Amino acid sequence: MKSLSLPAYAQLSDADEAALTDLYRRGTPANTLRAWERDLAYIAAWKMAAFGRPLTWPEDEKVALRFILDHAQDLTEKPGAAQDVAMELIAIGLRRELSCPAPATLDRRIASWQAFHRMRNLASPFSAPLVQQARQKARRANARPHTPKSPKPVTRDILETLLATCDDSHRGIRDRAMLMLAFATGGRRRSEVTALNVEDVGRDDFKAKGLVWIRLVETKTTKKDQAPRLPMKGRAARALVHWLEVTGIAQGPLFRPVSRSDRPLPRRLAPDALRSILRHRLALAGLPEDFASPHGLRAGFLTQAALDGAPLAAAMKLSLHRSAVQAQKYYADVEISENPATDLLGD
Repeated sequence: MKSLSLPAYAQLSDADEAALTDLYRRGTPANTLRAWERDLAYIAAWKMAAFGRPLTWPEDEKVALRFILDHAQDLTEKPGAAQDVAMELIAIGLRRELSCPAPATLDRRIASWQAFHRMRNLASPFSAPLVQQARQKARRANARPHTPKSPKPVTRDILETLLATCDDSHRGIRDRAMLMLAFATGGRRRSEVTALNVEDVGRDDFKAKGLVWIRLVETKTTKKDQAPRLPMKGRAARALVHWLEVTGIAQGPLFRPVSRSDRPLPRRLAPDALRSILRHRLALAGLPEDFASPHGLRAGFLTQAALDGAPLAAAMKLSLHRSAVQAQKYYADVEISENPATDLLGD
């Protein structure tokens, strides 16, 4: 795993690196590993700046409490030890500003810290009653309005507008297949789409039923030994098969860069390529490039399912949400006047 370009005290110890490597071998998603590495680097640098000591395992409750208190206030107009520490973190590029971090950011860093305690079978200092109480009060004090990951959900009508910009070039055929696959298989995350290989596409049922099966080797909520298979039908299935037929790609990465001469290249698209493709298609459709993000395809799938009256449980089988509460948020966001339940008695 590559080390971050940080001062020595902000680097993970050999033991931490070994633990991360062990987690990787056991199938932890790469994105999670990178997030944990960044969070632990931040925490290590913060403790050194605040206490002049490296992380210890298990960590002291006083350190955990100080971490919460330092990150539960706006330090812009508050000179003192906490502000000095924050300034040092800003100087080395681990913190952006003196304003209070979002509660979700604090929660994520604490979760990473706790994960490393669990890996060592050690009790976390954040389980102490006083620390838990401080964390709850900090969360309430700094609560912010929920902001969606995508400004707008990419519902069916918006998706159709984007698809209309895809011509019959290799780039257009690829973009059409990617967008339709991402939407039709439950709103796939951008990293899941670009990680697909040709071998993950099952076409045995395509000629008879117009159906292909997409095998997701690894997702945010499933591991390699679970590898769910998701169905893709109709236009979406035909768009994907068309991409494979016109390019002749038989193995390796499913979606690939296309050269300026409109030739598919052998390498895999970058994990964030779907973001660039979506922005390009939004611009061609006459919409602002920041109209929606790739998560808008995921939000759009669930929103459209709600608009069409699909049961939440059925939508979750494709979206692979583990939490009904989380998936329900998209259903709750549907305009009440458009909710199918308002037409139960007809006109």
